[in-house]
Amino acid sequence: MKNKSLFIFVLISVMLTMVACSKSTTWVDTSKTSEKLGGQIYLYGEYHGVEKILEKELELWNKYYHEDNMRHLFVELPYYTAEFLNIWMQADNDDILNELFEDWKNTALHKDIIKEFYKKIKENCPETIFHGTDVGHQYHSTGKRFLKYLEENNMKNTEKYILSKEAIEQGKYYYRYNDNVYRENKMVENFIREFDKLEGESIMGIYGSAHTDLNGMEYMTQSVPCMAKQLKEHYGDIVHSEDLSYLAKIVEPIRVDTFTINNKDYEASYFGKQDLNGFKDYAYREYWRLENAYDDFKNMKKTGQVLPYNNYIVPVEEGQVFVIDYVKMDGSIERKYYRSDGYIWNGLPSTEEFIIE
Repeated sequence: MKNKSLFIFVLISVMLTMVACSKSTTWVDTSKTSEKLGGQIYLYGEYHGVEKILEKELELWNKYYHEDNMRHLFVELPYYTAEFLNIWMQADNDDILNELFEDWKNTALHKDIIKEFYKKIKENCPETIFHGTDVGHQYHSTGKRFLKYLEENNMKNTEKYILSKEAIEQGKYYYRYNDNVYRENKMVENFIREFDKLEGESIMGIYGSAHTDLNGMEYMTQSVPCMAKQLKEHYGDIVHSEDLSYLAKIVEPIRVDTFTINNKDYEASYFGKQDLNGFKDYAYREYWRLENAYDDFKNMKKTGQVLPYNNYIVPVEEGQVFVIDYVKMDGSIERKYYRSDGYIWNGLPSTEEFIIE
């Protein structure tokens, strides 16, 4: 669940096929399939911070925990954050969870429903062991504090210390270069490391849906397979995946506004906001659908940027027009217009951005 696996913030040129040169332009070598250890991997894709999805994930984990005796829950968090959660699971207070919650400010994790999600796991599945496999988000706060905890408890020369330092360095690199391919590959490497330690135990994993498509590519560059696809190549048929993001779709508008474009008024159905968790400078985006507007905009010039249907918090049909406001951390707004012409981008039904003339 990180700091930012957006529900998928794809503002990419259709012609973009290469990622800038870096140490991460190739995916993890999975040509040698790991020996199957017997355990199964059950991945669930989500939009971060959506109550209906969190409720479904709790239901699934309760089933795996109580009926299948699973104990290991993989999450889209850094290694050290998951280790803090494991310490908190044994504590008689919520001090650690509260500190983590403060660290999550300005991310999709900083919601009361997220805090309650973890509290319910502690209450109903108290032997849960968390495994964080993302790069080092919040390395300057959570990461630094966990290293201090290990040092104060004479655990500097331990695997926990080494892996925490490694996660911090991963986070520093990711945020310095904004390298999404690097992050995707590290998520795979970290996952394999944690899963192979379990020697045959089954696990459940919760990640942004951008990472859990068994046939998908890394969502920002489309240059390497996404995490789940790489894991499938590595482990084979023990990897299973289900996308829960459909639970976030809003069918009925919250309200109906009026937009005036080119001196004409349009009814604009408002469907709410979506956190842009993990994308630099952006806080969230808001969605409107312009009703009965397609014919007025269908011939306007396109920019070459696309937004797949699965990014939307509302079902999308061909022949529709959407207005999306991208709200930055400083409060400034970028307004963009998209229409659904029936375009397929990399196998995904997608809307295309156009310019108001």
